[in-house]
Amino acid sequence: MSIISSLSPRAVAAPESGIVEVINYARGREGLIPLWAGEGDLPSPDFINRATTESLAAGETFYTWQRGIPELRQALSDYYARHFSVSLPVEHFYVTGSGMHAIMLAVQAVASPGDEIIYLSPTWPNIISAIDISGAHSVGLPLDFVGGRWALDLAKLEAAITPKTKGLFINTPANPTGWTASLEDLKAILALARKHGIWIIADEIYARYYYAGAARAPSFLDVMEEGDRIIFANSFSKNWSMTGWRVGWLVAPPEMGQVIENLVQYSNSGVAHFLQRGAVAALNDGDAFVQSNIDRATQARDILCDALIATNRVQTLKPDGAIYAFLKVDGITDSRKAALDMVDKIGVALAPGSAFGKGGELFLRACFLRNPAHVEEAARRLADYIKGL
Repeated sequence: MSIISSLSPRAVAAPESGIVEVINYARGREGLIPLWAGEGDLPSPDFINRATTESLAAGETFYTWQRGIPELRQALSDYYARHFSVSLPVEHFYVTGSGMHAIMLAVQAVASPGDEIIYLSPTWPNIISAIDISGAHSVGLPLDFVGGRWALDLAKLEAAITPKTKGLFINTPANPTGWTASLEDLKAILALARKHGIWIIADEIYARYYYAGAARAPSFLDVMEEGDRIIFANSFSKNWSMTGWRVGWLVAPPEMGQVIENLVQYSNSGVAHFLQRGAVAALNDGDAFVQSNIDRATQARDILCDALIATNRVQTLKPDGAIYAFLKVDGITDSRKAALDMVDKIGVALAPGSAFGKGGELFLRACFLRNPAHVEEAARRLADYIKGL
């Protein structure tokens, strides 16, 4: 008997990330423009780093609050008051070891083995495996792609709900498609969840990256009422250039507090105190930095999408939200092969759409949260490559 055959079937079945495959293939190549991963190219700002190093120097290296240090939970409450116009006491907030950890805990909290959670596809692949590793079943509902835009068919969503459905995973603005739910979409999704007595896990990590003339995207916080079964997952990664820190949070009903605390205790036993000090600084002093990231993304989005759409070989229009262009290129039928080929031939690394589940196979994802000058060069290389297909 092999060692692998003696392991948990759930663990063995967890697939290799198609994004990481390209990263491993291309990492370290001279002159490469990496648009592969969902992160910007700016390091964490000094005011965040300084708060963390001061905490380390002060000896804050012991076990900490499982739900998050009081200062961070208060800073999260204040942040939501500023940017979402809601008054949520600190009891609604729970600090996690990354947005991925937040999503995993939310799945564990609402779903048992054999239950189903519906997600909208194409999607960030980690949510699929998070559901499957928990013992629940992931059920992908493809978004419609019409005229270069993505749309949710609410009738198809309701038809996908079965007696086994325990939750809906809704990522808006969405990775990788940029699909962004309208207030009417959110109201309709929430009505379905109420009707069928199921949970919503709302991934609103990209809420601030919204290009339709408002300061943020529509949120379930705008339409929900007390007692609604919604858990929000979020992260410090994208807004504050903190992807490597692995700090996130949940917003959940206070009645769940002990359940979430227990799940934290038995997974990572709390986020390091000194990292949480940096997160406090990010929330309290980082609004201007976040806006600068949004401004860079907006400029780079226009540069990339305008150049590629002008080839008349790319069907995708500018996304309404998030930090990605999900590109359907005429002549590309194998996105994995194309992504690897682009690394070799033009020195631009994109993520293959096949990594994002049903409906993504013909697409390539480019993250444009980068120096606009670098994105302009990447757009030039990509446009030449596409014209030559």
